[in-house]
Amino acid sequence: MTVTTPHEAPQTAPDRGRGTDVGLLLVVILAFTALVFSFVAFASGDDEAETAAGGGGGDAAESATATLTEFAISPDDLVVGDSGTIEVRNEGSQMHNLAVVDQDLKTADLNGGDSATLDVSSLEPGEYELICDLAGHADAGMRATMTLGEVAEGEAAAEGGGDHGSHGSDMTEEEAAALDQAMMDSMAAFPAETEGVGNQPLEPAEIMADGTKRFELTAEIVEWEVEPGKVVEAWTYNGMVPGPYIKVDVGDKLRFDVTNELPLGTDVHFHGAKLPNSMDGVAPITQDLIKPGETFSYEFPAVKEAVAIYHAHAHGQMMVPNGMLGVLQIGDVALPRGRTISGVEIPADLQVAQEFPMVLNDAGTIGLSLNGKSFPATAPIVAKQGEWILVHYANEGLQVHPMHQHQFDQLVVAKDGIPLDNPYYADVVNVAPGERYTVLMQMTDPGTWVWHCHILNHVEREEGMFGMATAIVVS
Repeated sequence: MTVTTPHEAPQTAPDRGRGTDVGLLLVVILAFTALVFSFVAFASGDDEAETAAGGGGGDAAESATATLTEFAISPDDLVVGDSGTIEVRNEGSQMHNLAVVDQDLKTADLNGGDSATLDVSSLEPGEYELICDLAGHADAGMRATMTLGEVAEGEAAAEGGGDHGSHGSDMTEEEAAALDQAMMDSMAAFPAETEGVGNQPLEPAEIMADGTKRFELTAEIVEWEVEPGKVVEAWTYNGMVPGPYIKVDVGDKLRFDVTNELPLGTDVHFHGAKLPNSMDGVAPITQDLIKPGETFSYEFPAVKEAVAIYHAHAHGQMMVPNGMLGVLQIGDVALPRGRTISGVEIPADLQVAQEFPMVLNDAGTIGLSLNGKSFPATAPIVAKQGEWILVHYANEGLQVHPMHQHQFDQLVVAKDGIPLDNPYYADVVNVAPGERYTVLMQMTDPGTWVWHCHILNHVEREEGMFGMATAIVVS
């Protein structure tokens, strides 16, 4: 920041009488007026020169301003001159960037309030597609077009604020019918089959002589089908997203042999589990990086109940959203059996028919997803009427997700694996990054009931439903 130092105040002149003061004042006023007129004339001359050279009034045709928000690029039809730039500002609450599709041109990832300049002068004149290339953001609506090159006078103003995609009152019947059909087709495709299933239970590789349960985790990059036909490069534990679901008992002695087959060094943090400092998984504070080809063993006792998440800590901003995440559960969450909550009697002999994690993600190569899959590839939950199911939400993404179930009230029984003294019912459970919420639901009514994040751009796009949606099917 430049600091301007004020000039020193002039010394007081000797008193020469009131008339002299008035005369001096008139001289100052006349000099100031002349200075103003000369400045205006100079600026006007500059403007005329710039206009003659194609500058000044033509600036609007040489550059553009793009504003990024959740989830839009505004305006969605940019016009930029041959040697122009795009001034980009993120006015959202999440990280975004601006990229030219199929070109090696994009801004850095911008936090809310940050700005950047995207130079597009190296491109040939023509029309290009702009997106935010963070996973899921383009699908959620962050798309625009850019017209680069000579623009007829007035065309920039006409096109710059255009309603790209005709999504207003000027939508044709054919466009409306196509959007309706895309939505119906996407719904009809559920559930779709894809390669790979995450969250698979992991049994110990062996029970050692002293009773230690030894597990094997391999950090590796694999191809992962997020939705039908969309295959990405995922960073994984044991080749799946999320990594294996590991459930152990309180009192168990645990050992995790982690082998690194990644190009980068890594470590593993067991987020939410109580363990010795030396096992906290934060290189270089508690250990050295596990370098490519090396194996490191984490050993600690399971001293108390937990619904924990394990994930990479070093390079976490890349590895975790790309798939290096999983759930470690120690013991069972205490349930409010025999209690009456909000007028609902919880059976004293309640039995849980199904228990499973639902890992939320919204970034990296995986993008908006539930348990590593995007609708219609998300797996439905199939249950019988009257059964109780127990779900552990675990948010490993970068955004908050309000999780909504269409029919069954969610009884929140634990936060971050810690049982609540006062469980409560909720229609929507807001899960922030790093949080875990455990909810209990009774399948009271038959039918197919939608279950999704209630940030609507996380579940719907022009091509239909996608992302963070699934369903419970009750018979």
